[in-house]
Formats: sequence, C-alpha cells, structure tokens
Amino acid sequence: MTLLDRPRAAFAFIFVLCVGLIAFALYLQHARDLEPCPMCILQRYAFIAIALAALAAAIHDPRGTALKVYGGFLILFGVIGAGIAIRHSWVQHFPPQDAGCGLELEFLMELPLTAMLPAIFRGNADCSKVDWTFVGLSIPEWALVWFFVFVVFTFLVLRRARS
Repeated sequence: MTLLDRPRAAFAFIFVLCVGLIAFALYLQHARDLEPCPMCILQRYAFIAIALAALAAAIHDPRGTALKVYGGFLILFGVIGAGIAIRHSWVQHFPPQDAGCGLELEFLMELPLTAMLPAIFRGNADCSKVDWTFVGLSIPEWALVWFFVFVVFTFLVLRRARS
C-alpha cells in the first residue's frame, strides 16, 4: 500500500510540503533579504490555498464525491498557481521595458488575507529580477515544478481511489 492508496495521508503529505515551501519562502525573505514581488505573493496565496484544502481533506478523510471535491480544489489552486508561476517566469525571461510585473502592490494589500498574515505578504521587489536560483531554476520556476507535482499527485490519488 502506497501513499497514493491512502488519501488522508496523501493530503497530509501535501499540507506538510506546502508548509515547508512557505517556511522556505519566509527564510529567503527574512534571513536572505530577498523581498517578494507581487507575483511571488500571489504564488504564496496559491500554496496557502493548497495547504488549507489539503489540511481540511486530511482531517475530513473524504470518500466518494467529497474526495473528488477536495481533489478538485487542490487541482484548481495548483493550476492557478502554475499559471501565475508561468507568467512570472515569462516576465523574468523577457523583462518588460518598465520593469514592472503587471500587478499593483496596492491592489494586493487590499486583500483580506494580507491583514492576517503581514509577515508572509510584505514586499515590493521587481518581478523581472532573478535573485535566487537552485540548479538553474529561479523561484517561480521551482514554484511551477511544485504546483505541477501537487496537481499530478492529486490526480493520481483521485484516480487510485476511483479504482
């Protein structure tokens, strides 16, 4: 029996991974002084949404339709996050003339979650700047990898539960 055969454990695993990714983002922000840009902040929102949906699913231990609903939310948040990460990567590879990223930080700061979690969502860096890489991939490229992993992993859990 693998992790894919136990939805509760699979969702708990996704939750732990998301918490680890947010913790690493906070480490880069506060210990390495890498300020997040507006698109980084939106990707954090997506990881937090995935984490919360995965935590709820792990607690609920759904079966049948409920499992599909939780899985659908995880896949939806993963696809949204991947879309933001793709756009962010595009901006890094093909920086705009005005060095902006198409999102106004003032708009983001009006969102209610930022009032609850100010340490996570503080920052005003340029989206086109690459400040950190690991094995040749930038932060949004790594985020895209993780969003893809979460979507595929969730799809596999749903598929395995169906059979």
